Amino acid sequence: MNRKERYYHIINWFRENRPEVESELHFESPFQLLVATMLSAQCTDKRVNMVTPALFEAYPTPEKLAEASFDEVFPYVKSVSYPNSKCKHLIAAAQKLVADFGGEVPSSVEALMTLPGVGRKTANVVTSIVWDEPVIAVDTHVFRVSRRLGLSDGKTVEAVERDLERNIAAEHRPTAHHWLILHGRYTCTARSPKCVACDLAPWCREFAEKGASLAGKS
Repeated sequence: MNRKERYYHIINWFRENRPEVESELHFESPFQLLVATMLSAQCTDKRVNMVTPALFEAYPTPEKLAEASFDEVFPYVKSVSYPNSKCKHLIAAAQKLVADFGGEVPSSVEALMTLPGVGRKTANVVTSIVWDEPVIAVDTHVFRVSRRLGLSDGKTVEAVERDLERNIAAEHRPTAHHWLILHGRYTCTARSPKCVACDLAPWCREFAEKGASLAGKS
């Protein structure tokens, strides 16, 4: 099976079986999504969703957060991974939003990446969810799943992103991010992937190569 055929079957399966998917992060505005996504780096969405209600109540807008000190914000985020750096980045990003963007979250990946603590993955998440931009955010789950399935041989996040965007139609890219991340979170897990229960196994390159051993671990 070549890569084009693999993309065709996998994307069709997702379209037919997972037509409605969305982020598991809880948010009610572009600013809240930006904050939640920044906090989610190397942290679970479940933990972030436990932290953000109180944080959003205290700092509902960039203007409010921009005026806060590190010592004021830190107690709200201390239970997430890397709380010191994330706290500093949240405040600095809010200050830049107020100073350079009138308190509004910019709609382009390039502009978002000028904010402290915002890398390409976070920018892609925000633009794809809020503005339905045809980009795919590649996190650890998407990176792992794409390589296992055989959708990419890329050795970097950027290379995998290019392969996915080259082969997935623009109208499906915002949804494809959620397809792949949720598949990696619940089925194609880093340890002990659930290959026997995986409906994508017929088109998975790694399962074709190591099917018997993978099935034994499921």
